[in-house]
Amino acid sequence: MNGQTLVKEPERAVKETKRQSRVVAGHNGRANILGFMVDKMTLQQCVERLVAGIPERRCQHIVLVNAAKIVRAREDAELAQIIHTADLVGADGVPIVWTSQVLAQPLPGRVNGTDLMNQLFHVAAERGYRIYLLGSTAELIERAVANVKQRYPKLQIAGYRHGYFSSLEQERETVAAIAASRADILLVGMSTPMKEKWVRKYKNDLATPVIHGVGGSFDILAGYVKRAPLWMQCSGLEWFYRVLQEPKRLWRRYLVTNSIYIGLVIRQVVANLFGAKNTLPQGRTRTG
Repeated sequence: MNGQTLVKEPERAVKETKRQSRVVAGHNGRANILGFMVDKMTLQQCVERLVAGIPERRCQHIVLVNAAKIVRAREDAELAQIIHTADLVGADGVPIVWTSQVLAQPLPGRVNGTDLMNQLFHVAAERGYRIYLLGSTAELIERAVANVKQRYPKLQIAGYRHGYFSSLEQERETVAAIAASRADILLVGMSTPMKEKWVRKYKNDLATPVIHGVGGSFDILAGYVKRAPLWMQCSGLEWFYRVLQEPKRLWRRYLVTNSIYIGLVIRQVVANLFGAKNTLPQGRTRTG
């Protein structure tokens, strides 16, 4: 990853935050997106809500949803329950924001996972928070950590490790090591639904105030995968850019899930027109 790339990522996050702030300032509440409650918050509001619990070591797990995750959660009861009971739920994809507008419950903007990761790096470097990075391969996590240290010289890295475990004992040893590191923020670079289920399983043992599942963002941080241009991010085409980079692995996934998601939105819009309530199954919602 070159120096130019290292500068552009924080700029993307700052631009997104400013754009969202123009849309709505101080907006709160939640939007019901096809049966899942999504917090109405800008990227910056999300960051501040997450780090607010660090002094008291109050654990908050944020789950970010996109079209693919909502479709998957309809078939995976455990994943659905994790979303329903998460401390914060953000709109990772532009289609989620569009859906909120169609359903007359507008979200102020998206909380993209990579942008959130970069904002947490920035805030942690400024305020002295310690970050632990877990996930990806041994080679990629090394490169990711080296790049983030270059970008944020003052950032305190509490520790890091690749995301592959050869045994349950090794997995538990890793959890113990994260807890012992006294990290303030844990970034989990695993795929969905692995990261959500892993965090749910060990959340209490990790004893980390902020837990954010970053998915494949470590690949971007390491320079292995390029992120979509800003215009594609803002227009909801970031998924298409990913497909162009990994067509064999991703084309079928996005074609199927996006088609199903569009069908679900149409179904809900029609139900709303005829005065019906949300026709999609809902789990227990958060009370906080």
